[in-house]
Amino acid sequence: MMNTLPTQSRLMNVQQGTPTSGNLQHVDREKIYQWIIELASPDTRENALLELSKKREVVPELAPMLWHSFGTVAALLQEIINIYPAINPPHLTAHQSNRVCNALALLQCVASHPETRSAFLQAHIPLFLYPFLHTVSKTRPFEYLRLTSLGVIGALVKTDEQEVINFLLTTEIIPLCLRIMESGSELSKTVATFILQKILLDDTGLSYICQTYERFSHVAMILGKMVLQLAKEQSARLLKHVVRCYLRLSDNPRAREALRQCLPDQLKDNTFASCLKDDNSQRWLQQLLKNLEPQSGVAGTVGSQSGPNLGMPNTPNIPLPPQQSLNGAS
Repeated sequence: MMNTLPTQSRLMNVQQGTPTSGNLQHVDREKIYQWIIELASPDTRENALLELSKKREVVPELAPMLWHSFGTVAALLQEIINIYPAINPPHLTAHQSNRVCNALALLQCVASHPETRSAFLQAHIPLFLYPFLHTVSKTRPFEYLRLTSLGVIGALVKTDEQEVINFLLTTEIIPLCLRIMESGSELSKTVATFILQKILLDDTGLSYICQTYERFSHVAMILGKMVLQLAKEQSARLLKHVVRCYLRLSDNPRAREALRQCLPDQLKDNTFASCLKDDNSQRWLQQLLKNLEPQSGVAGTVGSQSGPNLGMPNTPNIPLPPQQSLNGAS
């Protein structure tokens, strides 16, 4: 049915789905429309994916054009699903990776646009990317696939919208990001840590992670491992996001109490003095250490903050274990 729809009708669908303006003045509008139409046919899709992915930065209206045109999103999802057999067992080729990443780049475009973002979430399209984030192969095609998939999620959280955080907290994005933060490439670690940072900066996200000790300890353990690794192979860009995550965790009273016991020593001494040259990074670290200064009084319990449960079973408030348990976890 997708391929039998008359070309003229599909073109009208593309054109009517988005108001025209001068935004396409540097790009041949008719070519954009034609490439979108060509996505519907497997015979012409690969070239269309390539050309449209190149133009996504210079055509501000591309996202609604893609979303509202007949069969386009289905075609992009088909490209993603077609790759599933190649990831388990892992035998993804560079050509396959490049092709599906072009499709992912167009989905990132849709995720970034305010007119299409909500519908993108309501259709649960990010869930189609999670099998790619589950992969562990270190080959370049898989690394490129994971990084591009993370880019789609990163584009969502970059908007700082509550709807995005609420959606992500109903999914497994946090453990997926934590796994990549522990064992991915530096760039993938950076994007995954940025996603976690954005979730933590939202009040609902912070409450969710600090709701039980299991969630908090998993995050703290991975961040601690990253600090130890960064002490050996320093990266200012990655360290900046790690410090920001720690700082945000310290806003939670009970997490702050736990961090007083388990914050890595490398963040307390001069290990990263030459690495933290960015003003924000230095200020964040200073504020973190100030927040963790010993104070009188008894803190609350992880899980005591109110917040929506968002698909997780109800759990009782769980007190933090003694210091030796915390150190053992990290």
